[in-house]
Amino acid sequence: MTRRIRLIADDYGLAPGVSTAILDLLERGRLTGTGCMTGFPEWADEAARIRPLCGRVAVGLHLTLTDQPAVTGRSSLAPEGRLPPLGSLALPILRGRTDERDVHAELDAQYGRFVEALGRGPDFIDGHQHVHFLPVVRKWLLARVAEAGSPALRGAPALAGSGASVSKVAAIAALAAGFNRAMQRAGFTVFKPLAGIYDWRQPDRFAAVLQAAVETLPEQGLFMCHPGHVDETLRARDPMQSVRETEFAVLASDTFGASLDRAGVAIMGARG
Repeated sequence: MTRRIRLIADDYGLAPGVSTAILDLLERGRLTGTGCMTGFPEWADEAARIRPLCGRVAVGLHLTLTDQPAVTGRSSLAPEGRLPPLGSLALPILRGRTDERDVHAELDAQYGRFVEALGRGPDFIDGHQHVHFLPVVRKWLLARVAEAGSPALRGAPALAGSGASVSKVAAIAALAAGFNRAMQRAGFTVFKPLAGIYDWRQPDRFAAVLQAAVETLPEQGLFMCHPGHVDETLRARDPMQSVRETEFAVLASDTFGASLDRAGVAIMGARG
């Protein structure tokens, strides 16, 4: 019996080269879907490129609260109009220096841009740098998104995993504590465990992490990845660059296709 695995590419819309690489892999059947960043000026064009694939592949919303321009402009969340680094995001919210309403307004704006451009809600929601696990985002998911049809959510990683950075997995798992249970209780489908975590500064580790998922990831799990082609826009926006080319090459390779065949594994489609 064929086992199926769910492969989701993050960061569609981050830069044209990233979007092009993801579209290529979707057309090849090497991905289940992709999470979209809707806050950039090119979003309308990128939405038009992926719109024909809606229904055939899973198209989700990749919530962004760090390092990029804020859709809502200046606020207590983004005093200069730019979202804070991850390390500077959580504490001001917890101490009340960032108004929770400003965070929710930014999330509302990103969700609204997705629906406006694609004429539909997202198939799933996750977060850039895992921000969907933050309490303030959980509250938004429960209050806003549950009313809109409860798309699937990306869940927490398992505490142990082959080829992954143990400390990185542990940090993400700590951030996600209680998330799976709370969201499932609220009626959301939660894809778990999360796989694909490794030190992206060591791109040669990606193939082994992917192979481990081929061999062991359960059907309810999710493997995240970050394929892309490096262009000037990406260089200006994100430090994760050449490793995206490595991930694309591995996912597009005949070697990966052969490993799926040997393991009796298929890549899951949009409908699961």
